[in-house]
Amino acid sequence: MLIRLTDLFCEPYFFWNFDMEQGMFSPSTITLVATPPRLSDYDTESNDYALKDKDQYHKKLKKAQELMLQVQQAYYHQGKRAIIVFQGWDAAGKGGAIRRIREKLDPRGYRVHPIASPTKDEQGRHYLYRFQARLPKPGSIAIFDRSWYERVLVERIEEFASPNEWQRAYQEINEFERMLTDDGVRIIKIFMHISKDEQLKRFEERLNNPVKQWKLTEEDIRNRSKWELYETATDEMFQRTSTISAPWHIIPGNKKWFARVEVLNTVIEALSKEMDLSPPPVDEAVVKAARKQLGIEIND
Repeated sequence: MLIRLTDLFCEPYFFWNFDMEQGMFSPSTITLVATPPRLSDYDTESNDYALKDKDQYHKKLKKAQELMLQVQQAYYHQGKRAIIVFQGWDAAGKGGAIRRIREKLDPRGYRVHPIASPTKDEQGRHYLYRFQARLPKPGSIAIFDRSWYERVLVERIEEFASPNEWQRAYQEINEFERMLTDDGVRIIKIFMHISKDEQLKRFEERLNNPVKQWKLTEEDIRNRSKWELYETATDEMFQRTSTISAPWHIIPGNKKWFARVEVLNTVIEALSKEMDLSPPPVDEAVVKAARKQLGIEIND
């Protein structure tokens, strides 16, 4: 049976169906969640998103960080890969949450990728190019502080991307993530959500703290004037890219202690699904060498 190239380019899904009839594998189905989250669903000032005191915070944080290390070790020993994506408002606490995730981890098993404007070499290439170059290797976790979702957020609002470019990006992103999940990569997507009033407080704090002044930029201040536009773009992002295999998780961030622990627990739960977190069996060659050369016996 002959298939015309024009048929393939015009009707790619027909081509996949033809492959299936011949017993060949095809990409998984992209399925959006039935009820995607919305920013208005979360009252960031609610006491439901607060911890009792600093002592409770430290206890919960310590427990979560120990579990996160256990998860990282399981991914390393089993050669699994994971991507944690962070998006959110300016000053929402992305950096603080990332720092608590990696604080107790083995530094050889993860990479943090802070995403800024494309470099001169990256400009003019497909926007996913620079992310493909940062994908995790087997046994490791990649953490993106901002990501490919900037295409449908800042690039959309600031008109760095044309309507044609950012509108088609939803499907491109879903297909990009589908490619990764089909290849065994676990993707966790976090959005740090704070109120507009809380953002103003944090901007003021940064401006008056010499250690944090570098964090506040003119772009941050300018973006604040477009808060409503970003709300609309963010909700549409959730609607069009929260898939069954890679859903969005919204973390209310007004209460920093709660947010940091909640991010860790969310990541741990998502990474642990269908994973065996128990330590691998001891290498018998190591046991024999320890017994023979060091006189050490393993405890039962």
